[in-house]
Amino acid sequence: MTVTALLVIVGAVVVFLAGWSWGRLGRPLETEQRSLPELTDGPTVDEVLTGHPTGVVVADRTGRVQYRNLAAMQFDGTHAGVLLDEAIEHHLRAARDGVDSAEIAEFYGPPKMVFDVTGRPLLNGGSAAFVDDISERRRIDHVRTDFVANISHELKTPIGALSVLAETLVDADDPATIRRVVARMLAEADRATHTIDDLIELSRIETGGEQTVEPVRVFDVVRGALDRVTELAARREISVSALDAVDGAAQRSESLLVSGDRRQLVSAVGNLVENAVKYSDPGSSVQVRSRSADDWVEIAVTDQGVGIPQRDLDRIFERFYRVDRARSRTTGGTGLGLSIVRHVASNHGGDVIVTSTEGEGSTFVLRLPLRRTGGRGGDQHPDRTDTVTPRQPHDPTRDQGVA
Repeated sequence: MTVTALLVIVGAVVVFLAGWSWGRLGRPLETEQRSLPELTDGPTVDEVLTGHPTGVVVADRTGRVQYRNLAAMQFDGTHAGVLLDEAIEHHLRAARDGVDSAEIAEFYGPPKMVFDVTGRPLLNGGSAAFVDDISERRRIDHVRTDFVANISHELKTPIGALSVLAETLVDADDPATIRRVVARMLAEADRATHTIDDLIELSRIETGGEQTVEPVRVFDVVRGALDRVTELAARREISVSALDAVDGAAQRSESLLVSGDRRQLVSAVGNLVENAVKYSDPGSSVQVRSRSADDWVEIAVTDQGVGIPQRDLDRIFERFYRVDRARSRTTGGTGLGLSIVRHVASNHGGDVIVTSTEGEGSTFVLRLPLRRTGGRGGDQHPDRTDTVTPRQPHDPTRDQGVA
């Protein structure tokens, strides 16, 4: 057999093997086109679509709707549902004409809702519309934007003032002028420091880490909070008092115990009392009441201040959100206090509730689980101190890089 013949045979074998391998590799691609029920004994396509958070609406070539999943029907019977159906019909009609379409539909509530609605033509001449509820995503985007703008303003304002005041001192030789400018510089430095301290405190509470959990007397928490605002209250001529709720079933605050981090709890109640003092008129009063209610301890802070409009109640716990920005500038608040309160409450398995009437005042209630001492099912070691890593609540703003 000649060399040429051998080369021909080898070449034929190589071609055969290459063709056979290509055929084997091509078959999985064909099987991937089969429908989901043929590939597995698991859920059907209908079951997958039914539980999917994206709304799916399918219409035939005449425009008659053949299918809606649960997400597409959740707003049926509501005003938003009527408007959403109009948007879906518009995109189904465009898809029947072979056109891909999309829009962002915003419905002003309350609550405000935002949907991403798209339409796609189907191969059989029908059409499909897809509805994504992006309300929370849009809210987070606004929170992030507000955060960046506010933190920039909160730090830029005192730093800019310090720069101007320092320039004033360069050529100043009058002792009275120097003292006045230096006092202003110290005030602006304190303002920047207060903002940074609150940011650090909020970050520490949000990120968690080791948290000391010990029995804490509600009386001590309230007393520590009042000590923080004594000077501010005196300066603004506000009367601050701590009272036990008048309730035959209630325990006195000296005997009420909660489990938690004393420093965080004092910080939370202190921020509530400080806010009440700042937004109260001179000569008015702020009251702090403590009581037990079933398995909860409630610490209520009530003021006779300016109150909060209903439209702002859902946003006051956001970082840097202010109801009255002009008044906030004069009171010196950073806009972080209520965010700290919310996170402390969540860290301790509790909640914070607010009721308010414009021109009459507000009441903030910090609710915490009651710590029982002794008895069936109670804590047999009331003096024990534990160190644990708390379960952190999901905060979507952290996922978006807000803080």
